[in-house]
Amino acid sequence: MNRRKIYWLCQIIGWTGYSLSDLIIYILRDGYSYGQVVNVIISIGLGIGITHLYRLILKRLHWLELPLSQIIPRTLMAVLIMAVTMVVLSVPLEYFTIPRVQKRFDEIGGIPVIYLAWGFLNWTKNLLLWSVIYHVYQYFSLSKRNEIERVQLESSVKDFEAKILRAQLNPHFMFNALNSIRALIYEDPNKAKEALTQLSSLLRNSLLSDRQKTVSLNEELKTVQDYLSLEKIRYEDRLEVQTNISPDTLNVQVPPMMVQTLVENAVKHGISKPLKGGFISIQAQLERNFLNLIIRNTGKLERAENSDGVGLLNTSQRLVLIYGTGASFRINQETDEVVRAEVRLPVQ
Repeated sequence: MNRRKIYWLCQIIGWTGYSLSDLIIYILRDGYSYGQVVNVIISIGLGIGITHLYRLILKRLHWLELPLSQIIPRTLMAVLIMAVTMVVLSVPLEYFTIPRVQKRFDEIGGIPVIYLAWGFLNWTKNLLLWSVIYHVYQYFSLSKRNEIERVQLESSVKDFEAKILRAQLNPHFMFNALNSIRALIYEDPNKAKEALTQLSSLLRNSLLSDRQKTVSLNEELKTVQDYLSLEKIRYEDRLEVQTNISPDTLNVQVPPMMVQTLVENAVKHGISKPLKGGFISIQAQLERNFLNLIIRNTGKLERAENSDGVGLLNTSQRLVLIYGTGASFRINQETDEVVRAEVRLPVQ
């Protein structure tokens, strides 16, 4: 049921219930009369009509958007005006529909002030209660809508930021890949052709990564394998690759290009610097509801810190955007010659 139907249902039930309670009191006190029933039916219409008019004015003047300090005095003034209006309309109505009231007014030659005061206070109480209920409902409804809009906005911003971060990864990766191919063109054309085939695969995966928040670890490792194949041609025996991938991790979802970025960082700062080269080790295993990715490489951590560090920074930011505090990333100097990077992701 939509909000409009709920509003009209509450209006009808509320004013009908209030008017019927008055009718029961009249019947128990003075007995039943046809005029009392007519008076109750018209009173229901008046109550619904005047409060609905007030609601339209609220929306037209945007009072619901005002701070509480401005809403309260406006609401009190509106309630008093509505109460006076209801007294002006209901007293003549009672005079013409209820014989007992008509007889009393005729006997005293007018409308008693105390009768007007009682009617004013009674309507003020009822209309004030209606206003409080309506404003409280609107307040919580508006708060809920604002919270939904805030969550949607935060989600959109996170998606936008994640796309920007992925876009920052691709040019850096392409630069290194093209340099590898350029070095092979004159030395070994056949290997250059093979490298071009691998590069085309990398390009395809890179383009797809901009459309996906996560990919399977198996797909990510294929990208890493293509990248390392290019670097293996470039560094030859200077690059040693070790892998220890648990089969039950291959279908776990990971951010695209994340492992590749860490491997690329390891090659750049661990393998390319020393003349003798070094090794890269990639491990993946499940631990309860988390995927542990460990990348170890020859190198000194301070070398990576002295660089631009874009890849490592993007890795941390992307994990926060996708997993919040559920994921973690850390990199440290495991031994004098080995750097260890560890990513811990919740299994989704």
